[in-house]
Amino acid sequence: MENLFNLSAVAPAMATDDYVGFTFFVGCMAMMAASAFFFLSMNSFDNKWRTSILVSGLITFIAAVHYWYMRDYWATNATSPTFFRYVDWVLTVPLMCVEFYLILKAAGATKSLMWKLIFLSVIMLVTGYFGEAVHTTGQGPALWGLISGLAYFAIVYEIWKGGAAKLAEAAGGAVLSAHKTLLKFVFIGWAIYPIGYMAGTEGWYSGIFGGLPMDVIYNVGDAINKIGFGLVVYNLAVSSK
Repeated sequence: MENLFNLSAVAPAMATDDYVGFTFFVGCMAMMAASAFFFLSMNSFDNKWRTSILVSGLITFIAAVHYWYMRDYWATNATSPTFFRYVDWVLTVPLMCVEFYLILKAAGATKSLMWKLIFLSVIMLVTGYFGEAVHTTGQGPALWGLISGLAYFAIVYEIWKGGAAKLAEAAGGAVLSAHKTLLKFVFIGWAIYPIGYMAGTEGWYSGIFGGLPMDVIYNVGDAINKIGFGLVVYNLAVSSK
């Protein structure tokens, strides 16, 4: 039990065909590198964008720490670190939602928009965890997955057609372009998570996604989405100089 929470403990050597462990390791290194890049570039921008770049660095830094631990957990136990993955998500996904507020703040975005997106993201994650790790039999995974999916689509609607979209249209220029790119990450990139969810749970969809390597799907999706989110914000800050 002591080693379970010791991040400095040495994990067993990773097999060359352990693709889950490999994607945990590569994901950790990639997000560490991204964090260093975002943190070191903060002073290159004025105060208007520093918070956005800081949040981008925090997102990848939090993910890197969790991936470091999850890789060791996987190597030691050979089971999916579901609980710790959701701990990572419940910290990083709301921060990704905060990025929408930060880039739209100059266009008149209020904190009510930020809290709305954060609330929906927490509902999405908590219900997803219930379906994947708590109520794992019968109709549980499908029911909780449905609730999680509804919260996800509410986020998509808010940034595609709702208040966030209207603010982005009013801002125009680089802000609108960045908003549209972040929307693509949410609409397309985040779609990899429900696929991973369906691959790891039982339901009417089992014949479609059953058997896919759930952790590999999650790991690849995390690296692309979290680093990509930050790079979009970084590019907005550069273009707004």
